[in-house]
Amino acid sequence: MTELDMELAKQQHSFTGFAKQMWAYLTVKQLIRERSLAATVGIKRRITKQITDLALQHSFVTPLTALLVESEDGTERLLADSPRDPRQGCCTGGQALSGPVKVVYTSPPSWIQLSTSTPSTQHQRGPEVEALPPKVNIVDNDPHFIIHLPGSNMDICFNIISKPGHILSLVSDTGTGVVVNGQLISSKQPRKSKLSTYFGIISVYYQPEGVSVTVSTDQITMTDGRNSHSFTWAATAEITQDGVKISIVKNSHVSVTINNSIQVMVLLHRVWKKHPVNVDFLGIYIPNDNQYSPLVHGLIGQFSREPEVSVYDIHEGPDPLKEEATMEVKGNTLLVTRGWQKDYRDDKKRGSNIYCWFIHNSAKGFIDGHYTDYILPDLNSFLQTV
Repeated sequence: MTELDMELAKQQHSFTGFAKQMWAYLTVKQLIRERSLAATVGIKRRITKQITDLALQHSFVTPLTALLVESEDGTERLLADSPRDPRQGCCTGGQALSGPVKVVYTSPPSWIQLSTSTPSTQHQRGPEVEALPPKVNIVDNDPHFIIHLPGSNMDICFNIISKPGHILSLVSDTGTGVVVNGQLISSKQPRKSKLSTYFGIISVYYQPEGVSVTVSTDQITMTDGRNSHSFTWAATAEITQDGVKISIVKNSHVSVTINNSIQVMVLLHRVWKKHPVNVDFLGIYIPNDNQYSPLVHGLIGQFSREPEVSVYDIHEGPDPLKEEATMEVKGNTLLVTRGWQKDYRDDKKRGSNIYCWFIHNSAKGFIDGHYTDYILPDLNSFLQTV
């Protein structure tokens, strides 16, 4: 190749190392074709590694990688994203970025998401979720809340029965300037005369820097008041700006970390697009050790100040699998039912059971005030005093 480079260097439109770049380019195109015909998962993974290694070494954008180009003075950046359709070739144009944004794309993780037609005997597992504690506060499915009380090692569950379009306050901390809110969407049609609701949009807002991260089932968007940068779920990426870090794992989850002290993880749930009822939705996972201020509130935030809970008179209920009991909390006496909800971090299809005491009537008596007190006008709103 050295001799070929010397000859090509005589040409007006060539450059040193052109032969090696051309070889790499043609090799990547050939490997992409071979990958599409791979007979086994092992072969496909091996070819994927070859493609990403060559792409990173020679600064190519392929259907499996992306590239961040920065000007010499660091004032301009161009994100050359992966083509959505691999048939379009190796390289595409880009999107101009500005401001102190760092973007790092890595190769796809070595896992395979099973299709919706996978037999029920198989598990659908995603990539390993980032280092959250085993016990966290969870809002998932339609929507089921699981509040973990570490002091008493107890999990409390409740549902919020609200309307599509409503925005609910999950965490509102005027002390740190952090907001976590979620907007509800509905199923396509009622099932058994009941229209289910899910979280379709989650917003994490850091007021001191004016940075907002909005996660939907279609994309993740970071806005700082001047610029807006959007990323699909189709790539793994890490973005840091003004103390806010976003870590996206392709088609799985996104973690938002603020000043290394407050973390929120949003889990993506995909369903069959032609399903007559179900829709894509989001789950939210929030650790108990987040460092909020004493002013924090919200449907989840208020429990950073753990209430004293007493459960007694445990007895068999109408359903022999679900015991009933009496709970004393916040000066209220509640009838509660033993049951379980799901943590989907390790198994997005089946989930793992979290056994809990279920509080009826949209958590009346367990949360401060009424659930309607937590409905907000927009995604970045702070909660008023409850």
